[in-house]
Amino acid sequence: MTLIFIKNASDFHAAIIFRIYHVNMKTKKTNYCHLYWEAEGLSCAEEMDIHRGVFRMKIKQFFSKPYRWGVLFGGVLAIFFTYALLDTFVIPKALVSAEQSRDNQTATSDPAYGQSEAGQTNSGISQPSDDSVAEPSDQNTESAQSEQAEAVITDTSYSDENISITIETVREYDTTFYVADIEVSDASYLKTAFAQNTYGRNIKETTTDMAAENNAIFAINGDYYGFRDKGYVLRNGVLYRDVSNNAEALMIDSEGNFSIVQEGEISAQSLLDSGAMQILSFGPVLMENGEVMVTADSEVSQSMRSNPRTAIGQISERHYMIIVSDGRTSESAGLSLLELAEQFEKRGCSTAYNLDGGGSSVMYFNGNVINNPSNGRGNREREVSDIVYFGYS
Repeated sequence: MTLIFIKNASDFHAAIIFRIYHVNMKTKKTNYCHLYWEAEGLSCAEEMDIHRGVFRMKIKQFFSKPYRWGVLFGGVLAIFFTYALLDTFVIPKALVSAEQSRDNQTATSDPAYGQSEAGQTNSGISQPSDDSVAEPSDQNTESAQSEQAEAVITDTSYSDENISITIETVREYDTTFYVADIEVSDASYLKTAFAQNTYGRNIKETTTDMAAENNAIFAINGDYYGFRDKGYVLRNGVLYRDVSNNAEALMIDSEGNFSIVQEGEISAQSLLDSGAMQILSFGPVLMENGEVMVTADSEVSQSMRSNPRTAIGQISERHYMIIVSDGRTSESAGLSLLELAEQFEKRGCSTAYNLDGGGSSVMYFNGNVINNPSNGRGNREREVSDIVYFGYS
């Protein structure tokens, strides 16, 4: 160990110039000197200069050990990885409220409201470039609410002048699942809603809470758009995201008819302009043009073969079929995609589409959860980004 006594800053600078260290010729290891100085007679600036120099030498000495660089790099990597996980799964990012988007839709009818492109509003959300989508009048709303008050309701059915819902419980494939047959007089009774009435990342609520907030008669979980950065998001005639996921999506037009579209081949804005009201992006497609589109080997990502499922299909004009299954429990194994598709085929659907499943799967009816949700932490609902529902609000 070499001891160097420094009386002033110039001595310190000289020590640095001559690279004061002691080299052990036998071990070839370098040991930096310990520096001492006499504070007497030094100016404050000189003393601070010496402190900074010693600090730099200690830092250099600390990082002379290779493993310490590894510790530092590992710590930085852990911080970035933790932030990425929080950003993906936890940190909420509200982008625009659904109420604000409706206000913007009204504003676009005013010539004074600016647009950067056809149908693109200043808020960043898009509206149809024509007047193809009509808003229901107050008179129609009041009439619908009056008819709702006269509805006939049981534990498994609902019926009024505009909406008819019947729910059947089925036991097959060692699984309990629930089949809802729904008919409406107008496509406007098929709606979607966001958690907290807000479009954004990690904005979540349970299906039950969203359904109650929107006075839904019947609701299911949607496509969990907030879990991804890609995939078209068009809800109730307002376009929130036009970023392709290069996958097949379900489009619902202003007449309530279902069709399958390939994201990337046509933009969500073009679909909106042609009359689309909803685009759900999850998949896969279960049925198209009356044919089953999945096989026994089909599955969503790396999930298990049998799972809780949520899927929606169309039988005919304004006539829909929804299936939600239990799964991942001792009572119910869950359904494969092929088993799910075959149930839609059996019931005469022409188009059927798989939505988010697993712990997200929930069927809500008239204030109650019909299925048995399993989110991996007990039989309770998982919070999700959105719902599909039938109702008047």
